[in-house]
Amino acid sequence: MSTAAGADRDPGLQPERTRLAWRRTTLTGLVVTVLAVRASLHGGTTTTGAVAAALCLTLWLGFLALAHRRIRTLSATTRPAPLGPRHAAAVTLCTVGLTVCAVALVV
Repeated sequence: MSTAAGADRDPGLQPERTRLAWRRTTLTGLVVTVLAVRASLHGGTTTTGAVAAALCLTLWLGFLALAHRRIRTLSATTRPAPLGPRHAAAVTLCTVGLTVCAVALVV
């Protein structure tokens, strides 16, 4: 592909699908966080449950900030920069941490 053809590239609906995927993942994280907080409050509040619920909330807020930043980047131009390794690592850390906290509260 020549550079002239690449400059005229029509991105189609791909950027919109990517933005929707980030929003859908953020919503899923919210549901996990709400269920984790609910599980920590069910049957009495313990210190461990409260700490795990607070950690879930903190991790979700971190993911929300990262996702919002990426959504803004995708909306800013027709050809956004690829996701950087630090940003990807932070998103992965938030997701895995949220999963571990939620599982710890359920089990």
